[in-house]
Amino acid sequence: MSHGRRLVYGSDWVNVWLDDVEIPGVGRVDHHVLTMPRASTASVVTDDQGRFLLMWRHRFITDRWGWEVPAGWTEPGEDPAAAIRREVEEETGWRPGTTVPLMEYDALAGLSNMHFHCFHITDCTYTGAPTDASESTRIEWVSEDDVVKLAMDGEIADGPSLTALSYYLGPYRLART
Repeated sequence: MSHGRRLVYGSDWVNVWLDDVEIPGVGRVDHHVLTMPRASTASVVTDDQGRFLLMWRHRFITDRWGWEVPAGWTEPGEDPAAAIRREVEEETGWRPGTTVPLMEYDALAGLSNMHFHCFHITDCTYTGAPTDASESTRIEWVSEDDVVKLAMDGEIADGPSLTALSYYLGPYRLART
């Protein structure tokens, strides 16, 4: 049961709230909650050779380099499929063709409303260098064997990429056979 909420910090990227809640078996507590003003999108982009489109980038928060799938924000009122098509082209220079819903998930359900829409994208057309060069240092088509090896070696370490790729390589493909 909620007894109220107080904004601790707010921005266009994240809001931090302190909720006064009553949790069964625990009692009344102050609980920190992160809310995101925009939904997130992620994609598994594959080609007709079974390769995956990945981006090599640095994340300053973790101070780590790693491979990631194209992902980004959904603007208010924007269709998530349109958002991921826009993000893929901006970040990679590849214009998406077929865009199919893959899955949805809540990234931090015990702490945040961060919600992801994931898509499988195929039939891409190269349009030129990415329009958002800040997103990555390299963009490569990577074989499935190499994607699995990169994940096992910790070179794909961010949650949206691991979640989308793992779901695609596991349950999604198994359900389609």
